[in-house]
Amino acid sequence: MITFRGQTYALDDPLVLAALGGLALVLLLFILLIVTLRAAARSARMTEPLGFHLSQLGSRVQSLSDGQERLSGGLTHVSEAQAASQARVLHLMEQRLAEVSRGMSESLHGTATRTARSLGELQQRLETIDKAQSNIEKLSGDVLSLQDILSNKQTRGAFGEIQLNDIVRKAMPPDAFTMQATLSNGRRADCLIHLPNPPGPIVIDSKFPLEAYEALRRAENQSQLIEAQRMLRIAVRNHIKAIAERYILDGETADGALMFLPSEAVYAELHANFPDLVREGFDARVWIVSPTTCMATLNTMRAVLKDARMREQAGAIRATLRQLHRDVELVVERVEKLSTHFHQARGDLDGITTAAERAGKRAAKLDNFDFEELAPDDDTPGIMPLARPPAKP
Repeated sequence: MITFRGQTYALDDPLVLAALGGLALVLLLFILLIVTLRAAARSARMTEPLGFHLSQLGSRVQSLSDGQERLSGGLTHVSEAQAASQARVLHLMEQRLAEVSRGMSESLHGTATRTARSLGELQQRLETIDKAQSNIEKLSGDVLSLQDILSNKQTRGAFGEIQLNDIVRKAMPPDAFTMQATLSNGRRADCLIHLPNPPGPIVIDSKFPLEAYEALRRAENQSQLIEAQRMLRIAVRNHIKAIAERYILDGETADGALMFLPSEAVYAELHANFPDLVREGFDARVWIVSPTTCMATLNTMRAVLKDARMREQAGAIRATLRQLHRDVELVVERVEKLSTHFHQARGDLDGITTAAERAGKRAAKLDNFDFEELAPDDDTPGIMPLARPPAKP
């Protein structure tokens, strides 16, 4: 209970509670006002130096802002300059890279072209080498076959005859030789060339003994070489003697014969290391020939045979020439007659040309007819002149 001015109020009375609340609120507002005033006074005391500092701080902030702007402008300029420099450097690098790339491309293209050309040439050379290798292999096989052929005496003789037959058939006409011809002494010649006298038919023998030559090639030491040379001399001398005795017959054949060698190597060996045998062949009138020299000799024989046949036919040739001369005279006579006819025809043509020109002139006069009096030609008597008709009024 509270007693105020003689009146008592209960604490739980709503009016008392409202009054106490309002009082407390007023007190709180007063306290807040005092606190605010003190803070304002303190703030006023602190504002005077702070304003000065704030003004300085503002100027500094402004200078810093200006410096920042200048720095920003400088950075912008530097950035632009750096960007332009980078652009130039990039452009220059792109040009350099393009030039280097173009140079490398041209160099690579040229290198590729040269490489392709070199590979093509290499391929061609390899093909040539392959062909040469195949030819060498084939030749090696042919040499082995030739060795097999030459190792047998009968096959060696047949090989020489076949080779001689081919050469003779290529060089001589068919009626100028006989293969395997039998002579009066009963000997059979490999080939008989029918040459006129002189020198007369000549025999070619192809049975050359190659055993001694093969032994000469197989010689491994000096003693074997000397022995092979001795045997070769003996074999060649005997063969030369046999040809001279069998195929040189007085009154039937020529005073010489040919010894055919089926190998150029044997021919070269005899002329290089055995010149005495070649001279002995000359003394015995037996001439040694190889396939090449045999062809040349046969061509010479063919020329001799042709000359002899021309001499045999000289009478017929002279008679033919006389007939030819008479034919030429007849042609000349007929040409003269034809020339006379041509002269007559030329006179007739000249007369026709004159008459045609005269007719042309008269046709021209008729074409230009203007009803005037026409003077009569000297060569056309009896033509009366025509009078021009009177002109119309």
